[in-house]
Amino acid sequence: MSGVTDLVRVLLVDDQELVRSGLSRILRPRDGLQVVAECDDGDQVPDALRDHEVDVVVMDLRMRRVDGISAIRILRQDPSAPPVLALTTFDDDALLSGALRAGAAGFLLKDAPAEDLIRAVREVATGGSWLDPTVTGRVLADYRRAPLAGDLAAVDELTSRELEVLRAIGRGLSNGEIATALFISELTVKSHVGRIFSKLSLRDRPAAIVFVHERGLLGP
Repeated sequence: MSGVTDLVRVLLVDDQELVRSGLSRILRPRDGLQVVAECDDGDQVPDALRDHEVDVVVMDLRMRRVDGISAIRILRQDPSAPPVLALTTFDDDALLSGALRAGAAGFLLKDAPAEDLIRAVREVATGGSWLDPTVTGRVLADYRRAPLAGDLAAVDELTSRELEVLRAIGRGLSNGEIATALFISELTVKSHVGRIFSKLSLRDRPAAIVFVHERGLLGP
């Protein structure tokens, strides 16, 4: 990470243009912040960091091609990469703890006050951390759970469709969203989920999300 100048230089990563526009209006030079670049998916982040000096990355967790957790993992392979503040609409403990496991310096819900966002960006940019107080207790409890739950060897027993569903769960999609993405009924998705949990010895959806990311099963 390059040194923080008078203005904290921010890279915004979110697949919704309106969200990025709203964040840009909050992260203003008058508050010591400057949005120097934007990405609409996680796969654009490496190029953006090569082209711009960035002090902190504000990263959405749910995106179309490369989700936030995967993008954070990639960034953390480079010790010089800037820290990441994970930002999400969803009060999903497993997703947020997954972001911490991947190496995020903190997380914030998108419905947090603008003042909290400004403070969080500043804190993370200067080497600190920020955990949204509304969900911190639950997320840390989830984060402390054994990360290697589930039977990795049993992944080979999954059908190709079950593996698709598992990866979609890992990206944080709901059953309805998975059904739409795979052009199947929600009832069929529920059936797949039940078989996946049984085969992999996973007790619930949060455990499945952690399993996918910890085991490197997200795929392309």
